[in-house]
Amino acid sequence: MNGDKAEYVLKLYISGCTENSAKAVNNLKLLLDENVKDKYALEIIDVLKNPQLAEHDKVFATPTVVKVLPPPVKKVMGNLSKEKKVLAGLGLHTKTPEIET
Repeated sequence: MNGDKAEYVLKLYISGCTENSAKAVNNLKLLLDENVKDKYALEIIDVLKNPQLAEHDKVFATPTVVKVLPPPVKKVMGNLSKEKKVLAGLGLHTKTPEIET
């Protein structure tokens, strides 16, 4: 998705092609697709290739996801497997629950 039109802009910092990095990428993409659909832009940054970007965002451990927009900036570390904690930590609006009739 184009970052200019995204409601949420996120960066996921990983360290190379490790199992933990792959889990974090998959977990985050599933979480975003289920909860904010096509309202987000996600940039995946390998700190082994771009350490200056991690330094700029003050990321000292990986994997770490940073919600850049909308403010305030929020960060969550780990493999991002606990959906409710990740959503709360990033301050993301979740999908509307279905109402039984």
